[in-house]
Amino acid sequence: MEITLRSLLTLVHGMGFGALYLLACSGAIVELYRRYSPGSLRPIEVEDERFLGGYLVAMAVLAWLAVLTGAYVIYPWYRAVLPPGTVDLAGFPQRLLMASPSTIEWHSIGMEWKEHVAWLAPISITMAAAVFIRHGRNLTRHPQLRNAVLGFVFVSFVAAGIAGFFGAMLDKYAPVQGGQTIQLMHGEKP
Repeated sequence: MEITLRSLLTLVHGMGFGALYLLACSGAIVELYRRYSPGSLRPIEVEDERFLGGYLVAMAVLAWLAVLTGAYVIYPWYRAVLPPGTVDLAGFPQRLLMASPSTIEWHSIGMEWKEHVAWLAPISITMAAAVFIRHGRNLTRHPQLRNAVLGFVFVSFVAAGIAGFFGAMLDKYAPVQGGQTIQLMHGEKP
C-alpha cells in the first residue's frame, strides 16, 4: 500500500485540517449558543471560559493551517504549468479539468469559489476568537456582541464547508498527484 507525497499532503490539508475544523466549528456553535444564551441556567465558570477561548484559538490555528497549506502547498501543484507537447494530463489537475466540457465548470466555478471563499474561514474565526477572549463573560449581557461572535463562527463554518465540498469534488475529478512515493505497507506476494 502506497501513497504519493502530494496525495498525502492533500489528505492532511483536507481531511486533517479541513474536516477537523468543520467538526470543531459545529462544537463551537453549540457551546457558544448553550453557554451564552440569555436563558442559560448555569453560571459561566472561569475554567469554562478559558477552555472555550483556547478552543476558539485552536480552531483559528486549524483554519489558518488549512488555508495556508491549500494556498501555498496544494494550489501550486494544481496550477502546474503544462510543458509543450504533454499528452498525459494526470499530473496537471487544472489542465485536466479544462480539457473536457464535462469538467471545465469544476475549475471555472469550483476552484474559483474555493480559492476565494476559503479565506473567509480563518479570518472570521480569528475575529470570533479575539472578541470572545476580550469580552468572554460579557457576551451574556450583550446579545448583539454574542450574536456577532456566533454569526462569525457560522460564517466560518459555511465558508469552510463550501471550500471543503469543492475541494473534495476537485480532488475526485482531478487529484493532485506525483512526488515521492511513500510505502505505507508491504503486502504479501501472491
